[in-house]
Amino acid sequence: MPPATAAALEKLGADLAVARLRRRESLKTWAKRLGVTIPTLVRLEAGDPGVGIGILATALWLIGRDSELVQLAAPEHDKGALDQDVRQAIALGRERARASAEARLARQQGSRS
Repeated sequence: MPPATAAALEKLGADLAVARLRRRESLKTWAKRLGVTIPTLVRLEAGDPGVGIGILATALWLIGRDSELVQLAAPEHDKGALDQDVRQAIALGRERARASAEARLARQQGSRS
């Protein structure tokens, strides 16, 4: 896992721990609400990447942030794919410009013959 991704998971886990503590919820109560064991909750709050996404999604639901999930991988926010689309569009534009120039040149040469 890339270090930046691991750090993001650790921050997310820590933020979830803060959310739980601000709500004055114990590990036992929060784990029960999540439907997990206390050790699993501790792993979630530590940013363990092995904790299931369903557990993470439920934790986000508990703090009213699960609506953010629908945008995480939305195509309109996929920078890598957008960059690729731009490169393809540029290449297509160059191909069309070259084909147009070649067609003009062929017409000019045909009219001179």
